[in-house]
Amino acid sequence: MSMKIILFSLPLFSNLIACTMITPPGELIDGHLRPCPNSPNCVTSDTSATGRIAPISFHDSPDQAWQQIQAIIKDLGGEIVKTRPTYLWATFTSKLFHFVDDVELRMEPEENLIHLRSGARIGYLDFGVNSRRIMKIRQLFLQESKEKASFNPAS
Repeated sequence: MSMKIILFSLPLFSNLIACTMITPPGELIDGHLRPCPNSPNCVTSDTSATGRIAPISFHDSPDQAWQQIQAIIKDLGGEIVKTRPTYLWATFTSKLFHFVDDVELRMEPEENLIHLRSGARIGYLDFGVNSRRIMKIRQLFLQESKEKASFNPAS
């Protein structure tokens, strides 16, 4: 690789990394999660037809479900940035290039639903990373819920 290409590429790569450090607003918009942009690097169960997935339903108390989902996010390597009684914002950082993805959750306790959103901060493609992350969170949540329901301490 020529020195000109390397020198030209360094500022571009630095700008790309700097963009991953820009923190989006971790808040609800009119009571809903932020909509996904019109790109395949984001999925949501809330407010948007683009990247639409199903929310997670739960049968435990809202507090138990909220604690369970937070533990799953931490176990998967997420860092919880903000949590409220019905809203959570976490980040996941890729190991190689340190790209940051934002995961947001919104609970509807009266409906026994947890809405999810996972999206890349930059770029257009994510090669399915955010979709797989949400599917993994859902799978672990349902698996743990099923195990708790089938556990009988009297046995």
